Amino acid sequence: MSSAAATYPADPLLPALAALLQQALALPATRLPAQRDTLLLGAVPELDSMAVVSLLTAIEERFDITLDESDLSAATFASLGSLSDFISAQLPR
Repeated sequence: MSSAAATYPADPLLPALAALLQQALALPATRLPAQRDTLLLGAVPELDSMAVVSLLTAIEERFDITLDESDLSAATFASLGSLSDFISAQLPR
């Protein structure tokens, strides 16, 4: 685990999001560790616009939420941590 990832509290969404990404992008787990600082957009070539659409559908189904596309930006997909933060904000409290 990198020292940057160690500075964050445990994030229960990371393993589920990493698994969804691995499935949507057909990636081995070793290519996408479940850590906040795992870079996504620009770092994972398989994460193109079509993959993002598939991933969003999988997220909506997995977490039983509806995502508003107007709330999404490239920053949402910068890292696994930024994606987790975005999803966390969409979950019912």
